Amino acid sequence: MATAFRDRTEAGQVLAEKLRAYAGRDDVIVLALPRGGVPVGFEVARALGAPLDVFVVRKLGVPGHEELAMGAIATGGVRVLNHDVVHGMGIPERVIEAVAAGEERELARREQLYRDSRPAPDARGRIAILVDDGLATGSTMRAAVAALRERGPKAIVVAVPTASPAACAEFAEMVEEAVCAITPEPFYAVGMWYEDFAQTTDDEVRTLLREAARGGGRGVWSVERESVGARSEERGAENG
Repeated sequence: MATAFRDRTEAGQVLAEKLRAYAGRDDVIVLALPRGGVPVGFEVARALGAPLDVFVVRKLGVPGHEELAMGAIATGGVRVLNHDVVHGMGIPERVIEAVAAGEERELARREQLYRDSRPAPDARGRIAILVDDGLATGSTMRAAVAALRERGPKAIVVAVPTASPAACAEFAEMVEEAVCAITPEPFYAVGMWYEDFAQTTDDEVRTLLREAARGGGRGVWSVERESVGARSEERGAENG
């Protein structure tokens, strides 16, 4: 089966072409979902001349059914709950608090690791472009959208290189715009549409964010990337 993208860098470049309408605007911010969304978002932000940051989201999984989200927490102290799941399964507040506490520790760890003391991104009144490396079930992105709405953006754009047709259509109804570079059918999995889908490392995320911060969201950026051999060879989707 032919693959669409060589790696996340090429995928980000292709996706950026689909987002040219947002280039050069002062009210645009690119928010990438770590880890796999960051190399994609870096290329998008560079092409658009927009600032790049991470939007860290941690799903609150139902104990014993962790793949089912009862809510999510995100960058900036935002918590959203899926009340249909919470009420439908009779999940008590103490369980929600226990799960949230664990995820808050992990979110704080990632925030500190990735952001290097930079403040959380301010999306209020801006066009926020949420970027990931693909959408399969879309659970992580749904959590990100719900959490980002609490930050008061002017508009949310979901942008991914590849998605299932159903997932892309769902987000088109959920946000101001959904941009999916390709929507193959059958979809199978995000990793099927990359020749190199090696797991993005924390070090790579930090390097890209530092470079983007130095670029200030304007001009030509460059980055010293890790060699493929230095990265984990683990294959597998990082998104839901």
